[in-house]
Amino acid sequence: ELRSGCFWRGVLAEALATLIFVGVVLGTSAAPEPLAPALAGGLVVGALAVTLGVPQANPALTLALLCTHKLGTLRGATRLLAQCTGAVLASAAARMALPDDTSLVTRVNATGTAGQALVWETFATFQLALVAFATSDWSKPQAGLALGSAVVAGALTAGPFSGGSMNPARSLGPAIVTGIWDDHWVS
Repeated sequence: ELRSGCFWRGVLAEALATLIFVGVVLGTSAAPEPLAPALAGGLVVGALAVTLGVPQANPALTLALLCTHKLGTLRGATRLLAQCTGAVLASAAARMALPDDTSLVTRVNATGTAGQALVWETFATFQLALVAFATSDWSKPQAGLALGSAVVAGALTAGPFSGGSMNPARSLGPAIVTGIWDDHWVS
């Protein structure tokens, strides 16, 4: 399987999709209002679903596919590595381009607890995974719209509590680049 061009195109699509997704979300995270990253994340997920053929670009979704035996171990492991690599590269670029690198990191809201943040983050990630599984057989435009809407809904719902990442790579990249690991286990 490692000699297959299709295999490596899938790995490259995951790295590229995650790099683009994380870059767009981090770029808009500098905006003061929380609506900008949520909308940008949803729009870019919808666009990536249509252009790259619905890559996961999200380790949580890749793990869900592994657990349900819809993705093989080798493909899953290489895609997880590609996703994390894409996220770190996007985070490094965002850190160089943005004046305040602390806005890159997803954080638990100071008025809530890590437990509350975990509940909302789990709920948002679950609804995203549910939509991803439900749209796996749809045509690309409808799948892109559904996935993008799920990202926006999840980010707006969980955002006030946990930052609304729903994507471990989106949280891991900035944590590695900035060295800020406060309550990282939540996202």
